[in-house]
Amino acid sequence: MSAPLTEGLSRAKSSTSEPVWIRYGLITLALTFMFLFLVLPLAAVFTEALRKGFDAYWSALQEPDAWYAIRLTLFVALITVPLNLVFGVAAAWAIAKYEFTGKAFLTTLIDLPFSVSPVVAGLVIVLVFGANGWFGPWLQANDIKIIFAIPGIVLATVFVTFPFIARELIPLMQAQGSDEEQAGIVLGATGWQTFWHITLPNIKWGLIYGVILCNARAMGEFGAVSVVSGYIRGQTTTMPLYVEILYNEYQSVAAFAVASLLALLALVTLAIKSIVEWRHSREIASNVVLPPE
Repeated sequence: MSAPLTEGLSRAKSSTSEPVWIRYGLITLALTFMFLFLVLPLAAVFTEALRKGFDAYWSALQEPDAWYAIRLTLFVALITVPLNLVFGVAAAWAIAKYEFTGKAFLTTLIDLPFSVSPVVAGLVIVLVFGANGWFGPWLQANDIKIIFAIPGIVLATVFVTFPFIARELIPLMQAQGSDEEQAGIVLGATGWQTFWHITLPNIKWGLIYGVILCNARAMGEFGAVSVVSGYIRGQTTTMPLYVEILYNEYQSVAAFAVASLLALLALVTLAIKSIVEWRHSREIASNVVLPPE
């Protein structure tokens, strides 16, 4: 290799890559930050939960109120995720596939829960459905209770988790365009056949990813739920609320035991998310067509 060419390659390499000390410095900084603010607090939760032994840990989880909080949290997530799945797919489909008046406004509304504090969201729900709210007299006259009851918790959780699925699908569907759907319709496919056989396979990984994030937020939501729940022990306390109640009562081991269960659910969610990303990467790699040698 000639000297000018070697020199040119060396300059090109130096212009596109950083010195080794910068790379390792950034990696060390990132790992240190993650250890201090993620790994260490997580380890502290499990350490405190097991401070009095596994028997005390297991006894705390077997308390009737703890079991009720676990069941209520899973029940709320079981309602919230399918609702957001339907609303998210419908909103993403409308925004990505059609042009209509108010499209930008609809997109902004989807992002609203990201910019509004969950506590404010809870107060808005109380203002609308509370005893002195807009629909309060009608709800009382028909013996329907939303605030300080499970329906209010579901409404608050749906509000704060609404963008997670829609926001995953909108850029994905916009990038894919609508050529394949139009070809299917020209060939005689119905709207449902087009969605089931063309659209859904193309968005399945984004959809699964959005569902995982939505489920994680639904189980861990605290602010909006705390406003509408009323903290009625054994009736409207989800796991995050029950942790706060136990901690305020100085039952630290029981509080951290329930908190560790929430942390375990979060870790399982992260594991599922990593598996989904790995499967998606493998599918993309298998679909890449290499040029002939």
